[in-house]
Amino acid sequence: MHLEEKTIDSTVVYEGKIFTITHDNVELENGCTAVRDVLLHHGGVCVIPVTDDGQIFLVKQFRYPFRTATLEVPAGKLEKNEDHAQCGKRELLEETGCTCEDYIYLGEMLPTPAYNSEITYMYMARKLSFEKQSLDPDEFLDVVKMPLSEALEKVMDGSIRDGKTQIAILKAARILGI
Repeated sequence: MHLEEKTIDSTVVYEGKIFTITHDNVELENGCTAVRDVLLHHGGVCVIPVTDDGQIFLVKQFRYPFRTATLEVPAGKLEKNEDHAQCGKRELLEETGCTCEDYIYLGEMLPTPAYNSEITYMYMARKLSFEKQSLDPDEFLDVVKMPLSEALEKVMDGSIRDGKTQIAILKAARILGI
């Protein structure tokens, strides 16, 4: 049982639209017990759309917990049992109006593994076509186009703060040799 914890019991303490929180008692590998509060989340998807000339599309939107607008790759949450590849394509179209011919899986990230079960699946979209943006009724954002090299600088100087966006930009830059 090295580097494992056994769940003794689990109690749902909150169930909301986006996530559920449980209060769990666990047995550690040394036989002692501990408490784990866990945020259960269906996961999310992010997509970095890259044009043929090395530009990317980001979205700027208000993030309530931080009371500020952030610059992020297009992204969205997965519905229960939803295919992450299809979710990413849907979010890309909704938020930017883009579709793509090339859809490259960049892997997954665990945003906050200490207490959150969320997995964020990452994609890069290339050979873009443009249709009509179709935001959700409660979604307000601006689409921002910039060179991938500039976005990379913004990651490195700290002005792009969102974790999934930082990783997607770094991975895309590495793959594209920027």
